[in-house]
Amino acid sequence: MIRSLLIANRGEIARRIIRTARKMGIRTVAVHSDVDAAMPFVREADEAVCIGPAPARESYLVQAKILEAAKATGAEAIHPGYGFLSENAEFAEAVGAAGLVWVGAPAHSIRAMGLKDAAKKLMVEAGVPVTPGYMGEDQDPAHLKAEADRIGYPVLIKAVAGGGGKGMRKVDRPEDFADALLSCQREAASSFGDDRVLIEKYILGPRHIEVQVFGDRHGHVVHLFERDCSLQRRHQKVIEEAPAPGMDAATRAAVCEAAVKAAKAVDYVGAGTIEFIADASEGLRADRIWFMEMNTRLQVEHPVTEAITGQDLVEWQLRVASGEPLPKTQEQLSINGWAMEARLYAENPSNGFLPSTGPLTRLRLPRGIRVDSGVEEGGEVSPYYDPMIAKLIVAAPSRPAAAAKLAQAAARVEVWPVRTNAAFLARAAADPDFVAGHVDTGFIERHADRLVPPAEPSEAVQQAAARALLPEGAGAWTSLTGFRTNATAERRVEVEVAGHSHLVALDDGAAGGKLRAVGGETLLFLDGEAWPIEAPRADHAGGGGAVSDGALLAPMPGKVIAVEVAEGDAVTKGQKLLVLEAMKMEQAMLAPFDGIVAELKASVGGQVSEGAMLVRVEKAEG
Repeated sequence: MIRSLLIANRGEIARRIIRTARKMGIRTVAVHSDVDAAMPFVREADEAVCIGPAPARESYLVQAKILEAAKATGAEAIHPGYGFLSENAEFAEAVGAAGLVWVGAPAHSIRAMGLKDAAKKLMVEAGVPVTPGYMGEDQDPAHLKAEADRIGYPVLIKAVAGGGGKGMRKVDRPEDFADALLSCQREAASSFGDDRVLIEKYILGPRHIEVQVFGDRHGHVVHLFERDCSLQRRHQKVIEEAPAPGMDAATRAAVCEAAVKAAKAVDYVGAGTIEFIADASEGLRADRIWFMEMNTRLQVEHPVTEAITGQDLVEWQLRVASGEPLPKTQEQLSINGWAMEARLYAENPSNGFLPSTGPLTRLRLPRGIRVDSGVEEGGEVSPYYDPMIAKLIVAAPSRPAAAAKLAQAAARVEVWPVRTNAAFLARAAADPDFVAGHVDTGFIERHADRLVPPAEPSEAVQQAAARALLPEGAGAWTSLTGFRTNATAERRVEVEVAGHSHLVALDDGAAGGKLRAVGGETLLFLDGEAWPIEAPRADHAGGGGAVSDGALLAPMPGKVIAVEVAEGDAVTKGQKLLVLEAMKMEQAMLAPFDGIVAELKASVGGQVSEGAMLVRVEKAEG
């Protein structure tokens, strides 16, 4: 058995690996960048080594530094987690060449499945069904357009070396293909250093089904059943669950058998996931589920599989890497209950889900469920890495019970001043269509109007919360129409919002809305959302309005990657003026009306802060 383990990753997955390693009596070594020195995973490891500045390309992606750290600390093995170098075949080989154990997929398997076009050809040869599309070498834009026309719209343009939702564009009309291709290639080159793409038929009413597979060095491969990851936004997973709703025994057997066949085709060892796309327009059927790709690593959503099978997949990884056979045979594995996982992100749903970075002055996550988090109160969400704050994982005997448990957990999240998607998650998990299992990858887009929380609390909620801040005896309670107070020692007011009662309180009592003092502000935490509240004053008049002078401000800190106008240019309403990039997400800035570019403060490659003026458009006369 491995005795010492270096974890070539950070955040919640590093902490997750440390927990299992400690349970198994394995010494752990963390590597970290300068800005991560005070992170919990660094403190929890037995030893830690700084490997460079904040940018990942100067620290977590520098293979030589990680190998040097392993040598200096006497580590016997390296676990790459997910992301960063986890699917880098060259790094896997370098680890082995250094005499260390690689806790991951073999290099040949990574290469075989690393490029989507080659992987699909391999799956066709192995008898695994694949989605109709074009996977050829000819990358001429005209040829790609012709292939898309042949396949028939809508189509999906996907980066050959892609993953994590990056380098992917849906195209509904032929006239939109050229722009979508250029954007996809640019993002693919930035994210993966490879701008090649493939074209797939876009499946209407699609479900994202994936199967957890595991192989050992003795030729054994098993599956640990399926997960459903259909609840997505812009191809990024939001809520994952296991098993998949609506999956009958025959279809499960077929898709899991195909997954095992795919893993065996590349002589797979370790944890991996075979991802399928399903046409669920008439329910899940074995003849309408096609191979998409294989992730040759542990997945972010692996906890839901652990919950329904009772297995520790990181322990499986460490045992297999140590040369042991798989801990269980296929016949010994079974499904027990239902599990769901929601990704709590530092982002603002009411502002287009733009990233929100900064200090975590308050961070309270729900108790009574599994929470995998890489940060803690008093820390911060860095702009250098993925903005996930935590994974909220629930388990229950049935799917409706799991959904209710997840909605309640998300509603109890308290974070400030960083904004999060907690309220969005709570609404999604409680949505009647989601609870009924009517999900596909377009669910969030279709129901955005009822899933995205408002930018501000309703006037009634603001008034109730503000009045609660007034001194006792000020007549606040009697002046509130439509509200009632509780006759207790604590000052509370019960507010009805959308048919549900919430307790706005100044104490740490029951569930519902809470007023809390945080960093000199009084905040209302309600259903996963957070708002600053001020006590009403006689001389106070609320107000505020949108910028109307044509000045476009940066909605997030980021880098200007494209400028498509110059000062003096005439522009039309909705015309793209420039493009910002933050955390590898592009945000186009559009002209608010017809006019002239009066000022241009942005240049390609420039870094801008949130709120900085980028461009100002003057309205056209007449």
